[in-house]
Amino acid sequence: MDDLERLADAIRRADTVVAVTGAGLSAPSGVPTFRGDDGIWERFDERQFAADRFRRDPAGFWADRVALERAMFDEEYEPNVGHEALAAMGRDGNLEAILTQNTDGLHGDAVGAGGERPSDGDPDAETGTTVLELHGNSRRVRCTDCGTRRDSDPIVERAAAGELPPTCECGGVFKPDVVLFGDRLPDAVFQRARALARESDAFLAIGSSLVVEPAASLPRLAASTGATVAIVNLEPTPCDGLAETVLREDVTAVLPRLRDLTTA
Repeated sequence: MDDLERLADAIRRADTVVAVTGAGLSAPSGVPTFRGDDGIWERFDERQFAADRFRRDPAGFWADRVALERAMFDEEYEPNVGHEALAAMGRDGNLEAILTQNTDGLHGDAVGAGGERPSDGDPDAETGTTVLELHGNSRRVRCTDCGTRRDSDPIVERAAAGELPPTCECGGVFKPDVVLFGDRLPDAVFQRARALARESDAFLAIGSSLVVEPAASLPRLAASTGATVAIVNLEPTPCDGLAETVLREDVTAVLPRLRDLTTA
């Protein structure tokens, strides 16, 4: 029995399976990564997208945000076979929750929610799969005064046309519905993620460097409560030493095979 077969066996035997996913899962869909060779932060100054910059200079923030949006989301992205395999595992009853660092909404698309579910961890009505968007969703904006959420595309277009910053009907400023540098992760989201990690019998870390919190702490928390931890990532991570399975393979090759093995 090889490593993947042993992992599939652990998943089949587990009552609760949870996955945390990072940029390495969305990169095969064409979504640019933030760090590494040709990452977004090689082309943009990440300090210009911090929460304190938004508060003191919302107009300048939005001018730069338009350029960032065009660089990241200038084309339509679709879930790849890795997203689809995780969604299928959810439908099979072999994956309780997906905790994602990604803000592209592709997990929502894959499970059939169109990427529009708020990042509060509610299960999808049809699949029962929880998609918890740890860092929010770039497809939405939120009014900083009344809290109204809107689709981001029309708001970005208004900013591109010169409305800096774009504002809500109530007069509040729209903010991308993501966690900016210097923002605290919403407490309810973080506590839900921690609870899922603690409850897991098998915990999968997929396409994540595991150097950014809170994702970096979640495999450790799962391991501390006895979960079988597996890591699928092309590069080493700080959590490799606590994992029972480490696969240095392309997620789009591993995940469809894993799904097939869990249903065998």
